[in-house]
Parts: sequence; structure tokens; C-alpha cells
Amino acid sequence: MEIERVQEIATLSTLKGTIPSEFIRLENEQPATTTVHGVVLEVPVIDLSNPDHQSLVASISEASKNWGLFQVVNHGIPSELISELQKVGREFFELPQEEKEKIAKPIGYEGVEGYGTKLQKEIEGKKGWVDHLFHRVWPPSAINYHFWPKNPPSYREINEQYAQSLIPVADKLLGLLSRGLGLEDGEVKQGLGGEDLIYMLKINYYPPCPCPELALGVVPHTDMSSITILVPNEVQGLQVFKDGHWYDVAYIPNALIIHIGDQIEILSNGKYKSVYHRTTVNKDKTRMSWPMFLEPPPEFEVGPIPKLISQDNPAKYKTKKYKDYVHCKLNKLPQ
Repeated sequence: MEIERVQEIATLSTLKGTIPSEFIRLENEQPATTTVHGVVLEVPVIDLSNPDHQSLVASISEASKNWGLFQVVNHGIPSELISELQKVGREFFELPQEEKEKIAKPIGYEGVEGYGTKLQKEIEGKKGWVDHLFHRVWPPSAINYHFWPKNPPSYREINEQYAQSLIPVADKLLGLLSRGLGLEDGEVKQGLGGEDLIYMLKINYYPPCPCPELALGVVPHTDMSSITILVPNEVQGLQVFKDGHWYDVAYIPNALIIHIGDQIEILSNGKYKSVYHRTTVNKDKTRMSWPMFLEPPPEFEVGPIPKLISQDNPAKYKTKKYKDYVHCKLNKLPQ
């Protein structure tokens, strides 16, 4: 069965000036009518090189409670490496279609890794204007190189370098989140699987769309992960739901965008909030993003950290295996 890729649909749609009906959102979801225009959210920007540890803990804790989203600067990852990451990812998506299909998700495959288009159960048959590639980059025991592009040839080396640069940043962020809950540095990370925490990279490729006011790249959702560390390209498109409305988020050059995901909300027993967000598409330009999802191992049980539970503050979430959480979320089943 031939799977239609959005990249190919986009080429035909641009010639026609229209998009297939399955990409046209319902009116109450269309970006043209649901976005607050003329306002760009200035989400918190946090300088990770700030020597005042208490102030850093406070600002990350505050952002995670009130926004579920923040950007970090002076994170220590060289801007040249981020540019290389973007370059090899873009080059993969610009390859001939048959080359990309070599690492497509196999039919009937239960995992998410590989090149693909559909990720979750689609409500009312509506589709997102995006193709994607998923593969794990850490720890070594979780990696399946079959799903890593062989072309461009430098893809593997660049992605391995990026993963190594990202690990200390992730550890620092998890430590600061832990402190913000009144815990020791390592307790949040331990509650997510410790050194077995899985780094899952996704590349989103949103081709130009002739009717961007009617379509969405990714539908409104919260991330299943603990945290997501995202590199965007220069094309804006992230929107956040705040105070009952959708707003565009302004990017800062060389910043990493951090999303609080469901597992941190659960661990913190609701003190930190996972961010409800979606992505829009652009009429003339290709938008891409590189989110890295920090996920507990599939069999690992995640629940509210016991130290945060008391008679006055009972557990608001179930403790369950991460793979069971994912199954429910992707299939739109109650947790």
C-alpha cells in the first residue's frame, strides 16, 4: 500500500492552489480564526549561565508552573553544531522519495521510530501537514541504527555529537526542576528512569502550504515525554494555548525551546504543567523543527514522587508504566 507523504501532496497542492479536504481543519480549529493576531507571546527566556543558582531555580520553576514552556540561552551547545544538525536533517528530507522510504516505519510496526506521516489516531480523519522522522539517540542500548539516515553521510556523526552536547544540558534542566520542587538534584531524573532515560529525536518537516490559514502542522497536544528540548528553524510556527486563546511564540536565535511534558506534570503531582501547543504552517517556506523527547524506558513506572504526596496533597495521577501511558494517549483512551 503506497503511503501518501505530505511533501508530495504539497508539491501538487502548490500547483493547484488548494489542499485536499482531509487537511482542512474544522472552523473552530483553523489558525485564521483561532489565533490572536498581532500579539506574539514573549515566553520566559532563561540564561543557563546565570551564576545565581537560586534565581535560576526560581525562574525555571516559575516558568514551568505558569507556562509549561521556556527558552534557554547560553546553554553551551555551539551554534555551529546546531546549524550542522539542521543542515543534515534538511538534506535528508530533500532526498528523492525512494531514498527516504528505505527507513520508513514498516507496515504493522508498533513503535514510532522511522520515517513517516501519521503518528496517532486521527480525529474525524483530519490530517496534519507534516512528515517526520523519529529515532532514538541515547542511551546506546536503545539505539536502532536501521532508522538513522545513511544519507547525507555525516548524518550519524552530527547527531551523535549533538546528543553528547545535549545530555549535560538535559541533566542541568532536570536538576533545576528537581530543586524547584524542594527535592535533591537527582530525584526528578531518578523518577524518570535515571541513566536509562531515553533520548528520542523527531524531525518535523512542514512543506509550504498554499492554504496555511486552513491547515495545521501538528494538532493541539501536550507532549508525552518528561521534557522536550526543541531546535526550530527560522520559520515561525509554534503556538501556545494561554488564557483561553492561541498565540504565536517568538523564537530567539540560538535558544533551545523547552516544553514541560506529561511525565513531569505527573511526577510533580501537577505543580508543573505540560504545555498545550500546536503548530501552524507557512505559505512560502518550509518549516522544520528538531524536538528531542526525554522519555522514561517503556517498562518504567512513573507516578507522583512520594515525597510530594501528603494528606493535604494526595496523588492526582496514577502510577503506570510509560508504555501503557503512551498506548492510551496515542489511541485517545482515558488514562
